[in-house]
Amino acid sequence: MAAEPRGATAHERDGGGAITDALSLFASLLSRRRFGDDELRVLEAALSSGGDVAAMLATRSEARRMLRERSAEAFAAAAAEEVGARLSVADFFARAFTLAGDVESCLATRYEALLLREAKYSDDPHLHVSHEEWLTFAQDSLDNGFYAIASKAFANALVHNHSSTLDSTNPILKKSKINDIRGLQNLAKSLSGQRSVQAQSAVYMKRKAPSISQECNLHSEKPKLPGNMMFRLGIKTRNTQKLLCSRKRNLEDV
Repeated sequence: MAAEPRGATAHERDGGGAITDALSLFASLLSRRRFGDDELRVLEAALSSGGDVAAMLATRSEARRMLRERSAEAFAAAAAEEVGARLSVADFFARAFTLAGDVESCLATRYEALLLREAKYSDDPHLHVSHEEWLTFAQDSLDNGFYAIASKAFANALVHNHSSTLDSTNPILKKSKINDIRGLQNLAKSLSGQRSVQAQSAVYMKRKAPSISQECNLHSEKPKLPGNMMFRLGIKTRNTQKLLCSRKRNLEDV
């Protein structure tokens, strides 16, 4: 009978978490604060291993859980370090979350890194957050249902537009681009606004409690969530993705 892999835990032996050897190695590397390209390759190997689809999905789920735990520990440990070191940690975990398919954590990490750079390097022409970076992040947030934060990011993209060299020689094209960004910002605001939250709350209540009396006036209920939702709660609004795609295709009509 083959010997059991060195360092295997009972959790690995019974298959409860579908933790692969590569994922165990990756966890060990993180515990030693090794955040580099080699470690990301180990994670990628772990995520692609497994005997079947179910095992791979279980490994991916475990990787997400572990990354959230280890990222919180890493950021806490890096809090007293210089900004450059903290940004390196943020960049590593943003890429790791991307590999693991954790969109929420990836965007949250990227946003923290952007805010950190904005606060520290706003006057540095090489390290400040550019218009293009804010715009890319805003579009990613909008596409993934984080409407409140997308609106803020679009606002930052507009603020930094004056420093962008893109289309600087074509004022008409640049104005059109600004109008497009404002259109997307207004779309993000409308989706994260009070009416959107109330509509989503009504749909949620109908799904969860179909036996509620027909006499219940859903329109008079106060929504549980504030109109300007916190970033982490944005994940719950993904049921509006079809509407979003449709409205983006007709941006000029917004």
